[in-house]
Amino acid sequence: MKGFLEDANYSIGLLDEGATLADVIDNCIYEHTRTGKRAFFVGDLGKLVKKNIQWQNVMAPIKPFYPVRCNSTPGVLEILGTLGVGFACSSKSEMALVQDLGISHENIIYTNPCKQASQIKYAAKAGINIMTCDNDTELKKIARNHPNAKLLLHIATEDITADEEMTMKFGTTLKNCRHLMECAKELGVQIVGVKFHVSGSCKDLQTYIHALSDARCVFDMAEEFGFKMNMLDIGGGFTGSELQLEEVNHVIRPLLDVYFPKESGVNVIAEPGCYYVASAFTLAVNIIAKKTVEGDKLLPSGVEQTRNDDEPIFTYYINDGVYGSFASKLSEKLNTIPEVHKKYKEDEPLFASSLWGPSCDELDQIVENCLLPELSVGDWLIFDNMGSGTLGEQSTFNDYQRPLIYYMMSFSDWDEMQDAGIASDTLMKNFFFVPSCIQLSPEDRFSTAA
Repeated sequence: MKGFLEDANYSIGLLDEGATLADVIDNCIYEHTRTGKRAFFVGDLGKLVKKNIQWQNVMAPIKPFYPVRCNSTPGVLEILGTLGVGFACSSKSEMALVQDLGISHENIIYTNPCKQASQIKYAAKAGINIMTCDNDTELKKIARNHPNAKLLLHIATEDITADEEMTMKFGTTLKNCRHLMECAKELGVQIVGVKFHVSGSCKDLQTYIHALSDARCVFDMAEEFGFKMNMLDIGGGFTGSELQLEEVNHVIRPLLDVYFPKESGVNVIAEPGCYYVASAFTLAVNIIAKKTVEGDKLLPSGVEQTRNDDEPIFTYYINDGVYGSFASKLSEKLNTIPEVHKKYKEDEPLFASSLWGPSCDELDQIVENCLLPELSVGDWLIFDNMGSGTLGEQSTFNDYQRPLIYYMMSFSDWDEMQDAGIASDTLMKNFFFVPSCIQLSPEDRFSTAA
């Protein structure tokens, strides 16, 4: 089978000093308006390089393992692989993608909490041994299908926020860890470490303190059973904010030094996904339909006092939705607001508006209410911070067309990769030069990750 990156027809534009991503977006919108209005992403892969440098400066020696499900596009995977990042995979297809990058099996972990037996067998055949487990049913399944598996016991954390109740969907209790160790001993399965995960929405950093304390207890428990523990996975939940990264590091560093000092031989890893890719991708969508609605049920809070009774309320339909790039909207709040691409006057009136996807499904609501100038069919909206949870497998609902993806990187970011000695010949062949006077054609300069 040919390697994934050999099959993928994609390229990365190197931006001249005079060119910006905004220029790229402007040009792409011009081209799409001329040739057919299709949603598209622009990905700044230089941001992945910057995020990795930031991670090394703040979190080293904790090694990042990128969750492939966050964004599995070839440009992202190849850049991260070149940077030496490990990969956390949740399916056979993700493991295959990463292996085709040439990533060694030691740098891949299988983290799906509910694994299919066939995919466990695939991991065994591929030599991917490290995987997570949080119950005895899963443990027995692994024992039957992967005799060389090395397990990380996934322990629960108590994430309590104002918006959600305690999340213990996955992860086992300390009490049950002893039972799992007894079962593992009987089945001849190795337990080599512990994993926990703290949600990015959790504001109480004390959760990390409790989780690290629990992890230390599990390590001590494992010693009683004769297991050689050498790995601690502190999970994901890193939002991409440098401040949040520093706050987490400030809390966990002293405890790691006490509970898992360097001389203990325990390798500490993490699973930053959103951290790497969220801010790297911008999505451009086109308005395909428009309605004027009556009533004030769509009004944003605070607008009631300033709105005149005769002011219209607009509903706009765009060419992407929850069955495509906004799929995460079904389970979480949208963390970006739309920006109007066309220029409008500062004193231009704003109207209560809502945004919907193209499916005509009642679930396909992107933005419930926002204030926008009056727009027309054919106008474009821009969404920033769209790199996470938007570029995996997508639905074919209503003949949905996957957005094109345009990869870019500045010369300064490229120089940093070269200076660090991590710009491989394989990666270099995917680059082309983008002058400050941009004339890009999607047909021959760019490609999709479809």
